[in-house]
Amino acid sequence: MDDIKTIGLLNNLILVNNDRIEGYEMAIHETDENDLKLLFSQFIQTSVKCKSELLSEVKRLEAEAFISNRTKASFFKTWDSVKTALNTKDRKVILDACEEGEGLVKKNYEDTIREHGTDLSLNELAMLKNQYMNLKNDHDRVEAMGQSVVF
Repeated sequence: MDDIKTIGLLNNLILVNNDRIEGYEMAIHETDENDLKLLFSQFIQTSVKCKSELLSEVKRLEAEAFISNRTKASFFKTWDSVKTALNTKDRKVILDACEEGEGLVKKNYEDTIREHGTDLSLNELAMLKNQYMNLKNDHDRVEAMGQSVVF
């Protein structure tokens, strides 16, 4: 295992969770719907926990974590879509935009686990799989809410 590659992978997921936290913090301030505020708060807590675990592992590897709020272009575009959707006040549009963002988060974890699982220790891989399941549950919740919107 290459610690430098592992640290890079973990730092990428720290940034993914940073972007998710920042996006949902913005969304909480933009929506008037209390159930969405609660949902977004819960999503933030999921990412805060994931980020904390990732930071601990990077620290254990005696490296520095990337804690900047650098936003990847795909995430910036997605969270910009969420902000635009929030301005429309259309619940279906808001939930669809959130689902798109959650899909990107899921994909980052899937790609890391699938393509780089051999670059991770068994404990790191187990941690990422557990985080993935929690993030997938969040994705599935927002997807179900979007599908339940009646026109």
